[in-house]
Amino acid sequence: MSQEELENYIYAYGRDLLSFCRSVTGSRQEAEDLYQDTFLKLCESRNSLRIEKNPKSFLMGVSVYLYRNHRRKGSIRRRILGAEVSVEESADTLPSREEMTEDQILHREECELLRREVQTLPDRYRIPVLLFYMEELSLEEIAAMLHTPEGTIKSRLHRAKRLLRQRLEESHYEK
Repeated sequence: MSQEELENYIYAYGRDLLSFCRSVTGSRQEAEDLYQDTFLKLCESRNSLRIEKNPKSFLMGVSVYLYRNHRRKGSIRRRILGAEVSVEESADTLPSREEMTEDQILHREECELLRREVQTLPDRYRIPVLLFYMEELSLEEIAAMLHTPEGTIKSRLHRAKRLLRQRLEESHYEK
């Protein structure tokens, strides 16, 4: 892979990848780190890589791998040190409430509620939900990316939707 190809990937998929990283990590700083690590990993192994089918899916697969690896290492460190790691909350870049209509405000609040609930899901459910609904990847692509059978992805999506529905009903959300 040449420098030009790498720049093309960054230009074509960088924005989507950063958005995905932000959804996975829930933190702007962690998302930026994961984004950079993903392209760094691509640079490190660019001589041995052959991305043929779906570059966007491939990049997200690398991000998921790096995210899981980071979480695993963090878990081990916390167990050893007994330290807690805080996750920063950051505001989305949406218009202020003064500039929005009532319908836009309600829609924004619904989206924020759903986003918060998705973030509370365990990784095994949250990552397939983000890949399927946010990135619009097929079940086959998600299964290949996560090295998991397609049926398992289907059941995780089903369980995630059921969990989200229960949580939203408990918070008295009605559509």
